[in-house]
Amino acid sequence: MVERIAVDELPLVGGNLALDFANTQSGPPGGEPDVESLAGYEDLVAWAVRVGVIGSPDADRLVRHARRHPRDAEATFERAEALRDRIYIVFASIAHDAPPPADALARLRDDEAEALAHADLSAASGGFAWTWSRPEDLDGLRWPIVHAAASLMTAGPLERVKACGGCRYLFLDETKNGSRRWCSMAECGTRAKMRRFVARRSAARSRAT
Repeated sequence: MVERIAVDELPLVGGNLALDFANTQSGPPGGEPDVESLAGYEDLVAWAVRVGVIGSPDADRLVRHARRHPRDAEATFERAEALRDRIYIVFASIAHDAPPPADALARLRDDEAEALAHADLSAASGGFAWTWSRPEDLDGLRWPIVHAAASLMTAGPLERVKACGGCRYLFLDETKNGSRRWCSMAECGTRAKMRRFVARRSAARSRAT
């Protein structure tokens, strides 16, 4: 059974837009996902607002457009799910020091080419940046995510991409010594400490008897 976590309750621990998008689905480390936050296009819009990809006015326009064109919205959501799978496969491989599958890399390359074809080159602080500003383009939510993934692949720091030891979450380890093991000490870290504590007590009782 898949557990649902509402978008507004989802922890944002990835440190990168693409990793946070991969983390909208989770489960046990190395296992199949059994936690889901995106059930449809409107959840995708809500997540985009949560992480700052778009503001509320653009979100309202997208939701209205999606309700007028439900088949287009469903197809767009399926493409977003496929992108999420690719991002997870690529960066989970990197986190485990394994080469990402060639087909996933090729698709991510094509995604980035498509994203940039829809982008504007706009003035930003200290230079220029790619931006996306087509408020009724249902696919537009994917482009900043794709670009974040491609930028992380090409500019890094890939050596900082880690997989949580207690769940499927991915994150950038921003600690000075690169020692972070958990997506969150308040969640997976605390559970791991509790398991070790219980194991030590059990071992101590066994030795005593």
